Amino acid sequence: MASSQKLASELNVPASSTTSRVELWSFYLYYVGNNGLSGFNFGPSQFQNLLFLAGYDPSQPPSSAPCGSSTDCVLPYLGKIRNINSIVLLTNGISFAIQAVLLLLIGAWADYGTWRPNITIIFTLVAVAVSFVWLGVEDPSKWQAGVALYILGLITYQGALTFWTAAFPGLARHLPEVEISAQLIADGEKSCDEHAEFESLSRNQVSNISFAVSSLGEILILVVMVGILEGLKAGSSTANNTKAFSVLIAFSGALWLLCALPWFFLEKRRPGLALPLGSSLFTIGFRQTYTALRECVRLKQTILYLIFYFLMGDVLNTTVTVIATLQNSIVSYSTLQLTLLLIVGIVAQAIGIYSFWLVQKKFKISTKAMLSFNVIWILVLTVWGLIGVHTDKFGFKHTWEIWLYQVFYGLMVCPWYAYSQTMISEVSPLSQMFLFFALFSVVGKTSAFIGPLVSSAIITVSGNNNNMPFAFLFGLGTISTMFLYLVDVKKSQIECDEFVKAEADLKAFQG
Repeated sequence: MASSQKLASELNVPASSTTSRVELWSFYLYYVGNNGLSGFNFGPSQFQNLLFLAGYDPSQPPSSAPCGSSTDCVLPYLGKIRNINSIVLLTNGISFAIQAVLLLLIGAWADYGTWRPNITIIFTLVAVAVSFVWLGVEDPSKWQAGVALYILGLITYQGALTFWTAAFPGLARHLPEVEISAQLIADGEKSCDEHAEFESLSRNQVSNISFAVSSLGEILILVVMVGILEGLKAGSSTANNTKAFSVLIAFSGALWLLCALPWFFLEKRRPGLALPLGSSLFTIGFRQTYTALRECVRLKQTILYLIFYFLMGDVLNTTVTVIATLQNSIVSYSTLQLTLLLIVGIVAQAIGIYSFWLVQKKFKISTKAMLSFNVIWILVLTVWGLIGVHTDKFGFKHTWEIWLYQVFYGLMVCPWYAYSQTMISEVSPLSQMFLFFALFSVVGKTSAFIGPLVSSAIITVSGNNNNMPFAFLFGLGTISTMFLYLVDVKKSQIECDEFVKAEADLKAFQG
């Protein structure tokens, strides 16, 4: 009964912190705006489009022969003549490297005081501003400016997403039904295992509904975008198509701001930890990461999942980026084609994520089992691309494959974004949940720059074979899956309880 009382004490909170339905739906609405269309979809596509228009055929003298229909297109970048797909991957890696350093510096602010909502607001406003600046970058001669906007767009999009996601554990933990369940433990009417299972399903529900709502909202936005493209006559000329890219990015930014405003005002500022003695906001990130990594030695299951998350997150991020570069080339950077592809992909995503959740809820399948099933299909993606190394008949080489990919990715791969996040909360101590979410965010961003940099080098070394990175990604993905298999969630819960008790004595995370 002692452990039950301890757990109830940890989870029992003042009524003022209880998650209201209005706050929860403003959380969902924010994700409709932060859907990635500006910084993750159209921004990168416009960047690659500008590179293609500014590039030249390597078999001809520089500036004498535009890429045209040539599948190989190069530009001088960072002291070397590079394939434009390699440039995109290299720039992507640089962006994630900057994000890793930035999160080490400010990522811990999500855990202390009430700083996290302010950081979400700042990242959001800067991201929206970047979206509007794209309106001034519509000429191929400005591709260098596109490099800066591409990097800034990715950093601000990922930064806003990271700090918005950090609110998820608190929202789920303070749902009225979860608080009632915790109270039932104290009253002796419910066991700790029953409560843990109920809270796990509640976290999955919040995570999956947020993705489903975002998907439905994004579909509506994309349908409006089709109308915008028709009005701009995007398909009538290359200049119109390039201008349309920038207009769509700016439009996405405007809608993001509109959807974000309710969350800015309705989110409850639940107090975090007190700063440890001798620490400041500019040093706490490094100290927190060091402390978490040091203490994680006792959390063996958390370490196993951390390694898996590090590797598989890198595999998926790089795989999606490589496929996106191939997709842009296949559809000749057509804004209309890319928008229609996104509509198909997001519809499939909404169906996929919600279907996974319904199956999990009906059969009460564990988060780890759902994630393990999902990972299989990520590996299938890498095999799909790997086939194209030595043949042009398959491997993201044809338009029909790109349409099929959008459906496959939405149905079978997108649930990763919900279950991988929920799994973090399954293997992290409750009282330091924000700290471990921040740790996983830092690890995720650190890994995310390795894959693109390695893949860029592989393309260059392989004589500009754009499918060759899939060999590296398949091998890395296979290895990472072994670590997920070794994770034992029940053992993790025991380790986390012992960790919390030990840290209460050491006061490692408190002032």
